[in-house]
Formats: sequence, structure tokens, C-alpha cells
Amino acid sequence: MDTPLTLNDIKLRTRLLPGDLGYIAYIHGKQYAQELGYGLNFEVYVLEGLQEFARHYNPAKDRVWICEHNDKIIGFLIGFHRGETVQLRYFIFLPEYRGIGLGKKLMDEFMAYMREMGYKEAYLWTTNEQQPAIALYTKYGFRLVEEKISHSFDKALMELRYDLVLTD
Repeated sequence: MDTPLTLNDIKLRTRLLPGDLGYIAYIHGKQYAQELGYGLNFEVYVLEGLQEFARHYNPAKDRVWICEHNDKIIGFLIGFHRGETVQLRYFIFLPEYRGIGLGKKLMDEFMAYMREMGYKEAYLWTTNEQQPAIALYTKYGFRLVEEKISHSFDKALMELRYDLVLTD
């Protein structure tokens, strides 16, 4: 019998290494095509954002969390500085790692990073199809501030912006 997977089986790496950004694009493109029917334009969107991140990456202001299990990358989260605020981006992990508390762990890490770095505001963009993620974001205090219809992912959907303002 296989031992059930737990959070203790996952390692979080905060050092960005060559190949990590390409793998973020790969997981996003493949997973969202399979699960939500997103097309190549979504992958282009991800790659453009990753190019911007790579050009402006500053380890003193930005943070990456690369999730690894048995020396295999299984997920990511990035905190990308935007002046005095931070953008939560590329929050994804493979489906077989859902339900073990990894999303909550990553959000806890993100919140601790914000406080450590002195960021008082954060934002993120997601889509109306990401209901489990939205539930997690709102649990952590993110509030919906903008909605726009989008065809950027090769299908019609609603893009949503959520903002967070820390009060403590």
C-alpha cells in the first residue's frame, strides 16, 4: 500500500535556478489546456509575463517558491515587486498535489514574505474559472476590485483582479 502524500513530503525552494521559468510556462500551458481548454495564446500570455519577471527579477524584493517532491518540480508561486506593492503570480501546482494543504502553505509563505518585506498591498489576476483558488484568496483577505471580459486565452471568460491591503 502506498503511503498517503503529506505536506511534509514537499520541499519549498526559494532560490530561482536556470530552467525554472521555462517549467512555469510548461506547467501552465499544459495543465490549463487539459483542465480548462486554454489555447496557445494563454501560454504566450504566461511567457510574456515571465519575460518581464526575468528582466526585473530582484532577489532582494521578489520571492519565488518552487515546490519539489522527490526532486521533481510540482508547483510554483511568485511574489513580484511592483513599486510599493507586490503581485502574486504563477500560483499553480500539479493536480495530484491538491487537497494536502499546499495552497494554504504557499499563501502563508506569501503573507509572511509581504510582512517581512514591508509590503502593505498586493494584487493578483485570475479568471472566473478558478473558483477553488478564489476561495483561498478571499480567505486571506483579497477582495475583488475589477472584472473584464477576455478572449486572450482562446476562449471567452472573465478576468478578475483581486487586491489585498494589510492592516496589521
